[in-house]
Amino acid sequence: MNTLTLWLARLLCLVGALIIGLYGWFWYTYQSPYGYTPPAAMEQSADGPHPVFVYGTLRSPWVRWLVTGERLESTPALLPGYRREGLDLEVDRDDQVAGQLLAVDSETLAELDRYERLGVRYERVRLTLARGDEVWAYRLLEQ
Repeated sequence: MNTLTLWLARLLCLVGALIIGLYGWFWYTYQSPYGYTPPAAMEQSADGPHPVFVYGTLRSPWVRWLVTGERLESTPALLPGYRREGLDLEVDRDDQVAGQLLAVDSETLAELDRYERLGVRYERVRLTLARGDEVWAYRLLEQ
C-alpha cells in the first residue's frame, strides 16, 4: 500500500467510527430505554391528539423527523404574554413568541418529552395561544 491509500483507509475508518459513535449517542439519548426515566405522573389523555407549541429546535421538520421518526405537520402559531429567552419562555405581557403548533398522539408526545428531557431539563405546561387554543409547551425547570 502506498502512503496515500493508507491515509485514505485511515480517514475512512475514522469517519465510519464517528458516524457509528454519533448514531449510538443519538440512539442512547433519544430512543433507548436507558439513560432517562420519565416523570411518574404526567397529565395526558390516552389517544390525543395533543396540541404542542414548539418554539426552538422542534420548529425544524428535520429535527422532528429525527426525534419521532415521522413527518409531523405543523402550522404557525403565536404565544402572547411571553418572550423567548434563550432556551426558555419568560413571562412578558407586551411580547409574543412565534412558533409552530403540532398535533401529536400519546406515543409521539412521549418521544417529544424524552427529547426535551421532561422532568430533568424541562417541564410541560398548559398555555393559551393567541387564537385561544390551549396547548402544551416546554419550559425550563428552575435549576
